[in-house]
Amino acid sequence: MMRQFLAAAFVAAMATAAHAQVSDDVVRIGVLTDLSSWGRDNSGPGSVEAARMAVEEFGPTVLGKPIEIISADHQMKTDVGVQIVRGWFDNGKVDAVVDIPNSGIAIAVHNMVRERNKIALLSGPGASSLTDELCSPNTVHFAYDTYALSKVTASAVIKEGGKSWFFVTADYAFGQQLERDATRFINEMGGKVLGSVKHPTNTADFSSFALQAQSSKADVVAFANAGQDTDNSIKQSGEFGLVQGGQKLVGLLMFDTDVHAIGLNAAQGTYMTTASYWNMDEKTRAWSKKFYARANVMPTMIQTGVYGSVLHYLKAIQAAGTDDPKAVMAKMRELPIEDTFVHGGKLREDGRVIRDMYLAKVKKPSESKEPWDYLDIVKTVKGEDAYRPVSESKCPLLKK
Repeated sequence: MMRQFLAAAFVAAMATAAHAQVSDDVVRIGVLTDLSSWGRDNSGPGSVEAARMAVEEFGPTVLGKPIEIISADHQMKTDVGVQIVRGWFDNGKVDAVVDIPNSGIAIAVHNMVRERNKIALLSGPGASSLTDELCSPNTVHFAYDTYALSKVTASAVIKEGGKSWFFVTADYAFGQQLERDATRFINEMGGKVLGSVKHPTNTADFSSFALQAQSSKADVVAFANAGQDTDNSIKQSGEFGLVQGGQKLVGLLMFDTDVHAIGLNAAQGTYMTTASYWNMDEKTRAWSKKFYARANVMPTMIQTGVYGSVLHYLKAIQAAGTDDPKAVMAKMRELPIEDTFVHGGKLREDGRVIRDMYLAKVKKPSESKEPWDYLDIVKTVKGEDAYRPVSESKCPLLKK
């Protein structure tokens, strides 16, 4: 009897060991980010540090195997980003790709990940199409998207009387999607779009765009761009007197680092929507101060998204007993998302993480009590109210 029991125990142990498999005996995560161009401050080196902090919090190993973080600079160029990821998959034995600020690059990599049966953990790109008509079973869209940004921000500004709008839009996938999403909500709430102007990314001179926005006489000038383009466009619009002339400025995608670069004098009163803020509670403050010591900035929602997505990925590998993408994605959907910045989050079948979003307003200089104390959190918007509902989705992975 004892011999049979021991034999059964041995078989069970062997089955567990066989199930607990890690490809190549390493879980290798590639942070594809912007280390040298106009999105560097909002992602970049900070995203790499955030991924490392997630590994340190989880532990140095998963299923007894080491976790390795590597990184590369896509330079905001699609061909460069695709070449890097192809090399990672073909020769570098990378299991998951993280971050990817720039929606055009993210869409290309998202398609490659599906073809190669890898995993994409996206916190940098915003295009809501990633979890709509382009949805994939291998992608996690973790931090924010154009649907949530435009819905939360536009709704608040229209309620404050900003009925007519003019867009200054970055001429690539993210900016175009953000303008489309915002236009929809403006129209639904009884507002009107008077016009828009497209600009190339990484532009230094916004004077002609600011003058077009000023001459439109719109109540609201909305900037559907990101990074240094947002900083420069808002700064120069202030110099041309748009705010003094009675127009509201809205950053449809702004980060703490943008406010820092623009300064409270120019940015005060601007509405923005964020997935996280460093100064929410004791835990976010403690984590952010550790991050600041390493990155010399307070974390943006892209960087906290890198941290959260990597941590959730590692938890899912542990729970699944393997790093097989299909099994890991199933566990990521099954497990609630809990970290320093996300509570009770849920990964939907289309890849969209449903999490709370926050409507914020930039403080006046006199209201700021310490360095990086830039935002008042005006309202918490539940994830189910912020993101695209299943009933509107074009994703075939969702059962309606």
